[in-house]
Amino acid sequence: MMDRSIAARTNIFAGSLDQHLFSSAPGSRPGQPLGWELRYSIVQGVASALHYLHDQFDQRVVHRDLKASNIMLDAAFTARLGDFGLARTIETDKTSYMEEAGGGVHGTVGYITPECYHTEKATRESDVYAFGAVLLEVVCGRRPRCDIDGFHFLVDWVWRLHRDGRALEAVDPSLDEDDAERLLMLSLACSHPTPAERPKAQAISQILLRSMPRPAVPPFKPSFVWRRTEGSTPCPQRRDRRRARS
Repeated sequence: MMDRSIAARTNIFAGSLDQHLFSSAPGSRPGQPLGWELRYSIVQGVASALHYLHDQFDQRVVHRDLKASNIMLDAAFTARLGDFGLARTIETDKTSYMEEAGGGVHGTVGYITPECYHTEKATRESDVYAFGAVLLEVVCGRRPRCDIDGFHFLVDWVWRLHRDGRALEAVDPSLDEDDAERLLMLSLACSHPTPAERPKAQAISQILLRSMPRPAVPPFKPSFVWRRTEGSTPCPQRRDRRRARS
């Protein structure tokens, strides 16, 4: 069975992460915003859960819909991943789970990695990309899909600030800047347009535990270039993207 802080079980829950981050979230929890220590602890818990799913569980699992509303907080604000409705196991000799023919792209816009629109395959790297989007939500106090300074996605705005040497301006003003830059750089590393350049879940956990240095991030957002890997299988037609939730 999945023990650890993985799946939401019969516990007293304090709501989902997005209910505590955003007053506009359905069922939002009014009150004091989550402090920095709590936010850091929450992302540590999510990273640990992702590492367990990807590398330590009996069957390797990709969640496929990692987002703030699927991260449940118990009474002690311990993070637990919920909603495994889209989760799939990966066979030991493979690196991805491919959708059924014509199934379209599953997930939520803002958390879906660029390559998924080309491959329609779920990978550990696509989970990591979604985790990067969650990190940005936690650090910036903004949703992944938002209109700001001419950008439609939070990650693009943060990349621009990083390019200009102003990344810390993205930090939620209600937070201290302590460790904020570490999380910002980690979120950009997770959001790298090239899947192979994203850190593994184990490395993410170690970075958050401060046992590894923060990742090196290029000074500007790299271009997305899709290269089919040797032996990869062509994916279903990309015409149906309506399954991607907004």
